[in-house]
Amino acid sequence: MGSKGDSYDNALAESFNGLYKTELIYHEGPWKSADDVEWATLTYVHWFNTKRLHGEIGMVPPAEFEEDYYRQTNPVEMAGSQTNGSL
Repeated sequence: MGSKGDSYDNALAESFNGLYKTELIYHEGPWKSADDVEWATLTYVHWFNTKRLHGEIGMVPPAEFEEDYYRQTNPVEMAGSQTNGSL
């Protein structure tokens, strides 16, 4: 979270918060308890990351896109290694 005058003014967080409220809180309410909202939020975030088709990344879920990316990326070799020998 940025402070006043920072170049990052929480626009991304505010945008997601608005989407969350529109798609879940207002659409599915009224809510009976905070526990109901908490459970619905966990379910929504899971759906948002693993099931939602994202048009900017080829109509695949974000988690699948990220998994494919890391599978295709070669791991960086470590610069050194530790041994079990005495120091």
